[in-house]
Amino acid sequence: MNIIQFCFLKGKWLIDGLESRWRNYYYRTLGVKLHGYVWMKEVDIPRNYSDIEIEANCALDRGVTLVCSGESLPHSKIIIGANSYINRHTFIDATESITIGKDCAIGPGCYITDHDHGCDPSLPPLGQSMISKPTTIGEYVWIGANVTILKGVTIGDRAIIGAGSVVTKDIPSGAIAVGVPAKVIKERI
Repeated sequence: MNIIQFCFLKGKWLIDGLESRWRNYYYRTLGVKLHGYVWMKEVDIPRNYSDIEIEANCALDRGVTLVCSGESLPHSKIIIGANSYINRHTFIDATESITIGKDCAIGPGCYITDHDHGCDPSLPPLGQSMISKPTTIGEYVWIGANVTILKGVTIGDRAIIGAGSVVTKDIPSGAIAVGVPAKVIKERI
């Protein structure tokens, strides 16, 4: 690496750091509960800011979206534990409760939700009430790229979910699960 490349990278890191600090300040003033510094690239939190809680030393990469819908509840609807990393273009969509434990790694392009619409054939999809069940991701969990995690699912501590999987049922602690729908293929040793 030559001196010009080095200076360019140093300048980019400085600008990225300043932008992240600005986002911390901006979202705090809107009501997001940030417990310490959170590395934030170009994240999108469109509404219901006070329904989101993020612990220290987390990183939310470019294109991460955190959406909370419906009325505010006495508890936060999205909770992200300390030291967790959420990769690019992941969408977290809560109406009741999504909890992500500490030290988790979530790959790019994931979708995590705690709800879906009813299926009454006499009503259009958006005319139906939401059906919600809390979704929980334990500690030290690794979620591969483009994983979908549906409502009411609990993923146990230290589990691994393979890329492209759709998680429709609970995954036990220490399990490795893959597929559509995700099935446990082995235990971590």
